[in-house]
Amino acid sequence: MATRIRLRREGRKGQSYFRIVVADSRSPRDGRFVALLGHYNPRTNPADIKVDAEQARIWLDKGALPTDTVRSLLKKAGVLGQRPA
Repeated sequence: MATRIRLRREGRKGQSYFRIVVADSRSPRDGRFVALLGHYNPRTNPADIKVDAEQARIWLDKGALPTDTVRSLLKKAGVLGQRPA
């Protein structure tokens, strides 16, 4: 099973926020997911990003690939970048 770390849209029309999830690459955007890693709300100033860093690193070590948007969010949250030696 090829897993991706990606965004799942939540909220009403025009008031969206996103959950950062691990899902099978073949499942739909808002479909079934394997694990919930955090959330992202772009509507606040500054944008609210909460990520379970330990779980995210575990899934990255297992081979889950983040989408481009999630990769940038993980960098901002301090999950990606320099890893402890």
